[in-house]
Amino acid sequence: MTHKMHYGTVTEALEAFRQQGFTIDFNLKENFISSNSGNFEADEFEIVDIYRYEGETDPADEATVYAIASNSGIKGVLVTGYGVALDTVSAAILRKLH
Repeated sequence: MTHKMHYGTVTEALEAFRQQGFTIDFNLKENFISSNSGNFEADEFEIVDIYRYEGETDPADEATVYAIASNSGIKGVLVTGYGVALDTVSAAILRKLH
């Protein structure tokens, strides 16, 4: 995995990833990664690229955008907070992705 670009905002990162085919919006739920098409185990995916956004004045603006892909070709984005905003369950799932 290599970090390819720097984006000014989370929105710019999401748009760039969508243009690269990462079109599914994923969420972290309990012990799995969830989308409209179902739930997946974290170890089914690998991180293709990461973009971390740090808010200039508000720590609540801090986010990480992950472009993730499965071995079967499912590609999408996962947006999480980090630091204080990241709960222990989410952190455990992200460790499985790494």
